[in-house]
Amino acid sequence: MKNELIHLNHISKSYGDKVVLDDLDLIIHENEFVTLLGPSGCGKTTTLRILAGFETPDSGSVIFDGKDITNLPPNKRQLNTVFQNYALFTHMSVAENIAFGLKIKKKPKSYIDDKIAYALKLVNLEGFEKRSVTTLSGGQQQRIAIARAIVNEPRVLLLDEPLGALDLKLRQDMQYELIRMKNELSITFIYVTHDQQEALTMSDNIVVMNQGYIQQMGTPEEIYNEPENAFVADFIGDSNLFPALFIKDNLISIDGTEFECVDTGFGQNKPVDIVIRPEDVKLVAKGEGTVTGVVTDVIFKGVHYEMCVDVKGREWVAHSTRSQTEGSEVDIRVHPFNIQVMNKPVSEDEEAIKTND
Repeated sequence: MKNELIHLNHISKSYGDKVVLDDLDLIIHENEFVTLLGPSGCGKTTTLRILAGFETPDSGSVIFDGKDITNLPPNKRQLNTVFQNYALFTHMSVAENIAFGLKIKKKPKSYIDDKIAYALKLVNLEGFEKRSVTTLSGGQQQRIAIARAIVNEPRVLLLDEPLGALDLKLRQDMQYELIRMKNELSITFIYVTHDQQEALTMSDNIVVMNQGYIQQMGTPEEIYNEPENAFVADFIGDSNLFPALFIKDNLISIDGTEFECVDTGFGQNKPVDIVIRPEDVKLVAKGEGTVTGVVTDVIFKGVHYEMCVDVKGREWVAHSTRSQTEGSEVDIRVHPFNIQVMNKPVSEDEEAIKTND
């Protein structure tokens, strides 16, 4: 079992009347790649800044390796941050940018030169020492920002949406580069993003946030396949999110049609929310499924077709490598295992609160 490295212990933070973090409690273990994921304003960047020492919480404490570092300045923490805008010094060469922190620490020249060579090799930019950072592409500048951070040998690397300014192909390439670097460096990565696909691709664990609360924590598989509430289901990937009636164990009703499911323990005839991923909605010939609908839209997405089906006035979305004809009648079939049942929140506040301890 991995050792606990960071404990954000009941952190709260407000700016004026706006509560940004509300009693956030989060534990991060050594050598994990943890992603803080959520929409703008959810509190993820504030969480990162408190951890880095750029912000002070109104209440709660930051525990690092068993020690309280809540009031420790950023330069005294064993963490380094890579920002979205890279924050490189344009009047310096690549080598001078990487060496900046080491020179402040008055490290010897031979040590600095070795570290520069090591860092450039790690980010696949060997031979770039004398280049001006202004001549580099966005992806190369991002790698230099990472190189500058890792030469200081932090135990934790904090990354605040570092790929946001890159185009799609380069962003995907850099996702794999970050995974490789994390494995080679054996340090903890804490990554902030609003990009669900980015989080699912890179993370060991994902922390989904909204309105200053943690909605759900878990592996990418858990977050995607077993969302705990409607917000997580809707925010992570595409989904069919419907109100339903939990008739009894292993049986629900959607708009009057009964579907078998694998969930139990929700009571009898209880209103619930359900989520079905589009790839789990199977479009079959009439008479072969549970409910019949009409195909209203067909969109080619490259790796699959996205099809909308009107069923009793409700839109179902299906993903398949086989296209259906717009206007045709089809049946829908869903395996019981692919219907995820969730409790409905009893209040608006509960929608933002993590449901399991």
